[in-house]
Order: sequence, then structure tokens, then C-alpha cells
Amino acid sequence: MVEIRNLFKKFGSVEVLKGLNLDLRAGQVNVIMGPNASGKTTLIKSILGLVIPDKGEIKVLGEKIEKKWMYRSRIGYMPQIAHYPENLTPLELIRMISDIRKGDPDTQAIIEWLGLEAFLDKKLRYLSGGTRQKVNATLALMYDCPILIFDEPTVGLDPVARLKLKDRIREERDKGKTIILTTHVMSEIEELADQIIFLMDGIIYLEETPEKIKESQGEASLERAIARILESQKTSIDA
Repeated sequence: MVEIRNLFKKFGSVEVLKGLNLDLRAGQVNVIMGPNASGKTTLIKSILGLVIPDKGEIKVLGEKIEKKWMYRSRIGYMPQIAHYPENLTPLELIRMISDIRKGDPDTQAIIEWLGLEAFLDKKLRYLSGGTRQKVNATLALMYDCPILIFDEPTVGLDPVARLKLKDRIREERDKGKTIILTTHVMSEIEELADQIIFLMDGIIYLEETPEKIKESQGEASLERAIARILESQKTSIDA
């Protein structure tokens, strides 16, 4: 699991995270959501060690991550947008990551599962956005990591690949892994989320199951419940 205590982060004069306390538990899909500039990306990058907090503590699988890097080998990460050398092919990229990470990656099964065989020797610059997203999924899932982070994972995927990836996320959760997911697609949140962490202006506005959020707002759909929360927050600020 991932434990976060009293996490603060500023960029210049802008305070992005304001004392977050959070447990992202194993065996469930933890969905982090919120409006733009709420702190989602900074939180994810802090867990990955790509952003250094000003204050606070992060533990991954019981170990503090400050000034450490080996823990990252136990995380599979699928970014929303990945920037790789455009002259590489997917096969070259997969081999490069395998050489860096070592271990025993399960690449062939994932390549076949996603239908990537026909694209392995094509340059990344010539691939569609959906195919590049499949490459990202392969890199995230090719190692048996106890923590998986998916940042808007289904963007650009065709309907079949989208269903496959959602099913895989459930399977990994059922294996007892810690799944961290960000998405703006409400139907996916309702399908996948065991716990929703709603960030707003750098703080945790609520942390509940989808069912309890809908119940608290008196709405049948999660989308309407979240819209009601955002509207009430806007009304309180305007007042």
C-alpha cells in the first residue's frame, strides 16, 4: 500500500498540496479525481519520486521513499502522455526498458493480448495515439508489480482495448495489488472504483465509495453527484 502523511508542496507562491493524509490500500482500485489544478498530478508524481514534497512523508510498501529510488521497480506506471524517442520501434522500446529494469518481464503475453504484433517494428512516430497507448500499457504491465498507477489509461483506446484494460485492472486488484487510477470518465469510475479520493484546491474534499457519494448527494448517478459537489463548492466560494 501507499501511505501519505502531512504532504505539502508549493511551486513558487502557489501551494498545490496542503497537508494531505491518505492511505491508498491494497486490493482495491483507488480513484483520484478532482477538477483541473486540484493537485492530482503533483500527488502522483510525488509518489513516483518525480516531485519532491516540501514537507511530509510517503511510504511505499512500508518503506519511506525519501532519497531512495529502488522502490520504483515495484511500481508499474502508465502515464496519460508518454514521451519516448520517436525513431524507436515499440520492440526496441520494450527491450530498452527490459534492459534497464532487469527481472523477468511478461512481454509476449501482453503484446498478444493487446494485439500489438503488427506494430512492433514500426517507428513510434508513425503510430496512432491508441496504438501508442497500448505500448504504454505494455510497459506498465509487463512486470508483476504490487503497485500499479494508471493516469487516464483508456484515452485514445478503441472499445475492445478499453474493455480489455478495464478487465485487467480488475484482475490485478483481485490479486491484492494497490491500484491507483486517475480518470475523468465517470462511467469508468463507477465501474472500477472501490474508493474515490476527491481533491479540490490541494486538499482531500472527500474520501468515500461511489455508493456513499451518490447517497450523500441524493443522486442516482455518480456524475450528477460530483456535479452537485462542484456546484455547491462554487456557490460557497462566490458567497
